[in-house]
Amino acid sequence: MNISTDPWIPIVRQNGLCEMVSLGDAFAQGDEIRDLAVRPHERIAVMRLLICVAQAALDGPGDQDEWRACRSRIAPAALDYLSRWKNAFELFGLGQRFLQVSDLKRAGGKAEGEDDEGGLVSKLDVALASGHNVTLFDNAGGAVRQCSPAKLALDLLSFQCFSPGGRIGMAMWAGSETSGKGSSTHAPCIADGMLHALLRGQTMSETVHLNLLTKEDVERLYGLGHWGEPLWEHMPTGPVEDFSCTYLGRLVPLSRAISIAVDGSSLILANGIKYESYPQWREPTATVVTHKRNGQPCRVLLSASLERAPWRELYALMAKAISHDSIGGPLALQQLPDGSFDLWVGGLVANKAKLLDSIESVFHVPASMQSASGQLAYEQEVHAAEEIEFRIRRAVSVYHKELSDDLDRPESRNRRREIQRKAVGQYWMDVEQAVPKLLEMVELIGDSPHEETARIGWKRAVTKAARESYGNACPHETARQIRAFALGLKALEFSPQEKQQDEREEETEE
Repeated sequence: MNISTDPWIPIVRQNGLCEMVSLGDAFAQGDEIRDLAVRPHERIAVMRLLICVAQAALDGPGDQDEWRACRSRIAPAALDYLSRWKNAFELFGLGQRFLQVSDLKRAGGKAEGEDDEGGLVSKLDVALASGHNVTLFDNAGGAVRQCSPAKLALDLLSFQCFSPGGRIGMAMWAGSETSGKGSSTHAPCIADGMLHALLRGQTMSETVHLNLLTKEDVERLYGLGHWGEPLWEHMPTGPVEDFSCTYLGRLVPLSRAISIAVDGSSLILANGIKYESYPQWREPTATVVTHKRNGQPCRVLLSASLERAPWRELYALMAKAISHDSIGGPLALQQLPDGSFDLWVGGLVANKAKLLDSIESVFHVPASMQSASGQLAYEQEVHAAEEIEFRIRRAVSVYHKELSDDLDRPESRNRRREIQRKAVGQYWMDVEQAVPKLLEMVELIGDSPHEETARIGWKRAVTKAARESYGNACPHETARQIRAFALGLKALEFSPQEKQQDEREEETEE
């Protein structure tokens, strides 16, 4: 199978038809393809491959002017490039293989801590029960699975981008032992559990174009000599400890040394190239934010989280980074045209070497979010909603204390967290339904009184969500419960202005 000519990428066409296309067809038919039909981590991996091929084929664009003019040249340039490098995209065979290494043999014995599934291709699909992966959505852990070549190609690409660190087997690569001594570091796209963001267009062609960086941007953000070339143009012939950081060289990584058996049922898996993570290198789809550690501000990558939905980070995602170390969102924002646009956000949530789940969201972002005033207004409203979360937690504790159930006692800590978690969990689910109201408010900044009307609509939705979550968490049927509920409600109490506004709106509705 050759991934440049054989179908393996799941897509959705403009007419709604789902099918698979080859890498070449993804470019040739880009205007007919609406979007990818893949899981979050697969989307990131496939987009990085498409971007890498496009940028290598164009050897650019060089600057903003070239970027604006290059969209029509992407498909023919990419097809010509894939034709010239066709042999590098073979999945099997005796010659160069796509994201696999030649002359790889199992080391004698099994590395300490290596699980029994180390040789199964199921290791390449992080969603399957294998090794440390959970069995929540898959109960066939340990079974020998036969994968189609198309699925193997997608899993291999995704695994090289998202393989988590941990224990790993050893192998002999070109006669030398692989690095790490049985331990691996994170692949580039999962380091620090980073949250990824991609601009999304109306077609696949537009999406690829929107996410291209210019050589000028790469030089400004990473420094001179960091453009590089794709890995397959100079495949390593033996174990590599470190890899010099280049933009194109990291887009499609070789974080694991892999050789898949001809029958596609087993593989040899060991350490490949070591890729430094932030702050040594900033992935183009990552976002850098400022957090406090031990009371001191420090810059870290924004992480994917199951507790904090991506919409609460949208103001941070929209900030434009001016250098490698500056705070800001995806680097493709540098050439974002004026007007509203779609932003895809997602990633894998991990706890060290254990993958927990995947998340993704799509936002239709108003043009005003590109301005500092729009980002500030959005941030302030998110912080105000987070303050209300604290009030809900406090109100629940007051309610239980009145019922002689003091949740603030040290021995009740775990139960308090669980009770409060359910209450605020419902609150945030309800608030998330009102995010379009928040985006509408930001879109109308400067357009009074429409801005104020939209702001009122957003705040009313947040207030309603808080009261309903508190009411559902705290029963109020008996006399004692009603008294406790009333005391807790005081802790949740909103300002007189908020109450008056609610009353005025309710009278209007009546």
